[in-house]
Amino acid sequence: MRIALVHNEVGSHDTPDAKDVLMQAEAVRAAFLTSGHEMVNLACTLNLEDMRQKLTRIEPGLVFNLVESLGGYGSLIHLFPFLLEALGLSYTGADAEAMRLTSNKTAAKQHLRRAGLPTPDWIELHAPKGEGENGNCHGRVGTWIIKSQWEHASVGLDMNSLVQTDSVSALRTEIIKRAASLGGTWFAEEFIEGREFNLSLLADSRGPMVLPPAEISFDGFEKGKPRIVDYRAKWEEDSFEYQNTPRSFEFGEGDGPLIAGLIDLARRCWDVFGLRGYARVDFRVDMAGQPWILEVNANPCLSPDAGFAAALSRARIGFSEAVRNIIADSGCFEWNQSLQPGKNKEASRP
Repeated sequence: MRIALVHNEVGSHDTPDAKDVLMQAEAVRAAFLTSGHEMVNLACTLNLEDMRQKLTRIEPGLVFNLVESLGGYGSLIHLFPFLLEALGLSYTGADAEAMRLTSNKTAAKQHLRRAGLPTPDWIELHAPKGEGENGNCHGRVGTWIIKSQWEHASVGLDMNSLVQTDSVSALRTEIIKRAASLGGTWFAEEFIEGREFNLSLLADSRGPMVLPPAEISFDGFEKGKPRIVDYRAKWEEDSFEYQNTPRSFEFGEGDGPLIAGLIDLARRCWDVFGLRGYARVDFRVDMAGQPWILEVNANPCLSPDAGFAAALSRARIGFSEAVRNIIADSGCFEWNQSLQPGKNKEASRP
C-alpha cells in the first residue's frame, strides 16, 4: 500500500517546536522500513489546492497526518484533515472536527464543562454569547496563567505568564498585552498550584489503552519560581527549566486512588471528544488532591525523546507496534486487510 506521510512545511529559520515535526516524521518513516509498504513524504502548506493535486496524483491508500500548523498558525491545524475528508481519504489520528475542537483550548474547556469534567476556570476577551465570564472569578483573589488559545508546545509560556489578581479587567489587560507582543489569541486560566501529570493514550482493538502516567517533577525549583512546563522547559536543552523538569513513572501506594482517577478521566476525555489513534491529556492536581484537566492533545508529539515515546517504553510497547495501532484505528480497509494472518509477519494486537 502507498502511504503519504504528511507534515507541515518547516523552514530553516523556524523555532525548535516547529522543527520537531521533522523528527516525528523520521521516527514514523523508520517504523515502516520493514513493513513492505511504500511511503511518500509530503510537506503541507497553506496552498491546499497544491496538496489536493499531489494527493490525487499519488493516490495514497492512507495518509499519516503529522500536520501541526499551516503557515505557522496552529489555529489552522484542522484544515488539512478537512481536506482529506473532502477527498475521501483515510488518515490517522483525530478526525477534523475533533482536531478543531481540541486545538481551540477554550472551546475544549467548554466541551469538558458540558460533559461534567473538571477543568480550571478561565477568562477570554470575547466569551461566546451566553457564557458570561466563563470562570465566576469576580472578587476572588488568585493566580492566573495567560495562555495561547490555539498554540500548543508551551508556545508563549514563560515566568511572566502568571498573574495574581482578583480583577477581571486586570486579567483582560494582561491578555491584551500578551496578544500585542506575541500575536494570536490568548486567554487567562486559573492556575492550579500542585502536581502536574501527563497521560498518553493509544488505540487498541479493545478500546483506548492508557499508558503509564507520568508526573513532571519541579524539585529543583526554588521557592517563588513558577512550577510550570514553559517553553524553555520543553525546548531549550541548556536551560535550568529543561534540566529540572524530569518526568517520573514511579508512584507510592498512597497515590493509587489518584492514579486510578486520572486514568478514568483520560478515558472519558477520549470518549467525549471522539478521539482516534493516540492522544495525551494534561492534568494539574491541587493541594486537596482534586485533578483538573488542562488540555486534551489529539496529536501529541511522536519524537523519540518526547513523553509519548517515554510512556510507550515504560509500557514495553515498541514504537513500530504503536504506529500500527494508530493506523489500524484509522479504519483504513486496505491496511487492516494487510494485517490478516499470513499477510504480514509484523502483525500483532491491531
